[in-house]
Amino acid sequence: MTPTPTPAAASAEWLRLDNQICFSLHAASRAFNSVYRVTLKELGLTYPQYLVMLVLWEEDELPVKKLGEHLRLDSGTLSPLLKRLEAAGLVRRERSARDERSVEVRLTEEGAALRERALQVPRRIAEATGLDPREINDLRERLDRLTETLDSAGLDPAALEETPGCR
Repeated sequence: MTPTPTPAAASAEWLRLDNQICFSLHAASRAFNSVYRVTLKELGLTYPQYLVMLVLWEEDELPVKKLGEHLRLDSGTLSPLLKRLEAAGLVRRERSARDERSVEVRLTEEGAALRERALQVPRRIAEATGLDPREINDLRERLDRLTETLDSAGLDPAALEETPGCR
């Protein structure tokens, strides 16, 4: 019969790096970034720039604030990305005619044309994962649910007490 671990021993297990879901997500994110770095090199985009382009390929034109909401980025992070994309000739930023305080971002012809070349990116990334389409969809849905749950939990100390560490 295996002895029941003491509360201190059980708590110590919570602090093992390989038991941390946050570290597993961090490691997977870094691995994805490496694969994207190689895949996006031929498009001349970084991963964050690719994310901006994905939103603009869907929306064509958006205020910077809305673009930041889509990407979960603040303007301090987004502005340098947009400056580099504009310097590369892929997007154009202009003050809104409707609201001078707002800056609109839109694709240039070159930015819109890059979409065709980018169509191969999701396929290459999917192949790199070794997962079939059903598994990829399931993982994405689970991660979306996790994000929603964490967003709704916020930084409520009572909610955090329920789940020690980031386990």
